[in-house]
Amino acid sequence: MSPGETPAAVPPDLIAALDARRARLGGFAAFLRYFKSVGSTNDVAARLADAGAPHGAAVIAVAQERGRGRMGRGWFSPPGSGLYVSVVLRPAALGAGFGSGASGASVASSVTLSAGVAVAEAIREVSGLRVEIKWPNDLVVGRRKLCGILAEASAAASGLQHVVLGFGINLRAAGYPPDLAGRATSIEEELRRPVDEQVLLAEALARLSETISGLPVRGLEAVLRRWRELSPSASGARVEVLAGAGRWEIATTAGIDDDGALLVTRAGSIHRVIAGEVRWL
Repeated sequence: MSPGETPAAVPPDLIAALDARRARLGGFAAFLRYFKSVGSTNDVAARLADAGAPHGAAVIAVAQERGRGRMGRGWFSPPGSGLYVSVVLRPAALGAGFGSGASGASVASSVTLSAGVAVAEAIREVSGLRVEIKWPNDLVVGRRKLCGILAEASAAASGLQHVVLGFGINLRAAGYPPDLAGRATSIEEELRRPVDEQVLLAEALARLSETISGLPVRGLEAVLRRWRELSPSASGARVEVLAGAGRWEIATTAGIDDDGALLVTRAGSIHRVIAGEVRWL
């Protein structure tokens, strides 16, 4: 661990929530590190993975000092406001289509889609809140962000080594920075009541385990079907897409393809958006 990153005792109520779901968790969270604060749970999980941590190893933190989201953006992670979790995924456990020979980008995309479905289902089950998925990696209530997901792949000359999957769920209202005010929300803000965060965390890990363990058998088909059901904005929404040379153009979302790319209609034809910037209007 980095200086100052000392594991803490796992809360008894989290242990109880995990034990109640042990059959569904498989090996997830059998290896568990819990922290009061870290720089980034993804960074800690990556270091543990490099040191041999098994598939399903989990890192949980009460706060992050350098949490990050997609494209290196910061993730606001103050103490007591959210759940910050990262899980190590090994290619051998993901199935032939996601093994060591697959590209890191394609596996990270598949894992992101799978996590979106799993975490959304967990939030819906535990809180009753009807969260939706917004491509590529956000869970939202209305137009406000509730949860972010980040999958980062690590590869070597021999192929894909591991994927670290991180997610952060806003639990309580926080003093959001000005650039987030009005664009972020939390479970307690939406429900006007608290939710059992340890039960939510355990349920999210259990659903993630079930979804990931299903990939070798079912591939992405079932994940994609449910993802589309949970993401109404993926079809028929107005967006701006970066069309090249710094030029933004209006487009309309038209679903996602079987690789997880966003499809948009622009200038009378269908275009794939993979990693390019999208502005939701």
